[in-house]
Amino acid sequence: MSHSPEPVWRQALAGAQILFVAFGALVLVPILTGMSPSMALLGSGIGTLIFQACTKRTVPIYLGSSFAFIAPIIYSIQTWGFPATLCGLFAAGWLYLALSAVIYLKGVGFIHKIMPPVVVGPIIMIIGLGLASVAVNMAMGKTGDGKAVLVDYTTALLIAGASLATTALVATKAKGIFRLLPILSGVAVGYGISVSLGLVDFSKIAAAPWIALPHLVAPQWNWSAVLFMIPVALAPAIEHVGDIVAIGAVTGHDYTERPGLHRTMLGDGLAVCCAAMMGGPPVTTYAEVTGAVMITRNYNPAIMTWAACFAILMAFFGKFNAILQSIPAPVMGGIMMLLFGSIASVGLNTLIHARVDMHRPRNLIIVSLVLVFGIGGLTLQLGGLSLHGVSLCGIAAILLNLLLPRDKEHNLDQQHAS
Repeated sequence: MSHSPEPVWRQALAGAQILFVAFGALVLVPILTGMSPSMALLGSGIGTLIFQACTKRTVPIYLGSSFAFIAPIIYSIQTWGFPATLCGLFAAGWLYLALSAVIYLKGVGFIHKIMPPVVVGPIIMIIGLGLASVAVNMAMGKTGDGKAVLVDYTTALLIAGASLATTALVATKAKGIFRLLPILSGVAVGYGISVSLGLVDFSKIAAAPWIALPHLVAPQWNWSAVLFMIPVALAPAIEHVGDIVAIGAVTGHDYTERPGLHRTMLGDGLAVCCAAMMGGPPVTTYAEVTGAVMITRNYNPAIMTWAACFAILMAFFGKFNAILQSIPAPVMGGIMMLLFGSIASVGLNTLIHARVDMHRPRNLIIVSLVLVFGIGGLTLQLGGLSLHGVSLCGIAAILLNLLLPRDKEHNLDQQHAS
């Protein structure tokens, strides 16, 4: 793909702006899950370069930390520990690789047949709502599980409310590039109030070195974590297809044809595997960056290379990592309430956009059971394995969709469609 020559300094500046747009969401995932922000930056930068290698540097897209995995990572670390969770995340990357092979062999239609909107919609809703209580507990000044109080209730609600209000205001009222920075704005305001109230411990920031090697953690095999995490990857994998179509609509190129959806999925999957091998959160194609590309009208994929290199450099700033980890729980709690809710809304929108008829008994049964299984916390014990949360919901939704008889109206619709 040819691009008009552009000065290197301008490409670098545009790359820095892309990283700034992606930054708030990118570091939010490790902060919420207790992972290392520097590892998230390193995984994101290296992941983007891997994606560019797989797609022959033709797609102007950046890979950042995936929101879909926040709640599952929190649960998995509490249940099986950090190295086992990384094993689950590595396996989630393999799902992308399997989907890439299926798309290459059978086309995109096969994926939509196994995972139509009636399956994907409620799974995404459970990813958002499954740990809603964690967000609320943190907003009230407690730990995510609600067992310990970190900040006084009234103070915590004030900080969480300010963070939430700022994020909502910037998302709805800001203009231009600032509209893409709601999370960063919310964190900045909440952090500022926390500092003024004396809730931030600056001693750890002072003690942190300026330059520090990111702390690598290796995955440790765990079947339960693997089976729990693989279905979580279904949602961002489907979202990946939407993101590639969206960036194609912005630039006027059909990237599903060239370099091909199997290549973009392969790049995303290898990037997820690489991040998990190092100890960072999974990465995914970033819609925020697509928005920035649309506003700046700069379609050169080289910009993403610069953004990736800047992310890798920032991973080695120890002070910066310490500042991010000093953010008090209520700041993140306020933003998480909106974040988890918005993920659930994406799931709901999936059902609405596809016009899933909830008057049809099979659709009603699939959505109803998945929501109750997930929010109710149903657990199935199978020998030494336990299925619950997103893993149980993902398997249940796919099986129900395959096993429940399709009604005559649906079959007629299918015939008309074909």
